[in-house]
Amino acid sequence: MAVIANIGRGIKRSFTGTTGFIRNCMQELKKVRWPDRKEMTNYTLVVLSTIVVLAIFFFLVDMAIGQLVQWITE
Repeated sequence: MAVIANIGRGIKRSFTGTTGFIRNCMQELKKVRWPDRKEMTNYTLVVLSTIVVLAIFFFLVDMAIGQLVQWITE
C-alpha cells in the first residue's frame, strides 16, 4: 500500500505547477524520434491495407451469418 502512496507523491513532485508540466512535456517531445516521409508513407499503406482486408473479412463473415440465419428461419 505504501508503494502506491509513494507513486502519487513522486508524480506531484515532478510536476510543479503548469510551467513545470509544460517544461517536462517539451523535454519529453525532444526525445521523440519522428518518422520521415518514407516511413510515414509505409505506415499509412500498412494501416490502409489492414483496414481493407478486415473490412472484406467482416463483410464475408456478416454475409455468412446472414445466410445461416436465413437458412435456420426458413
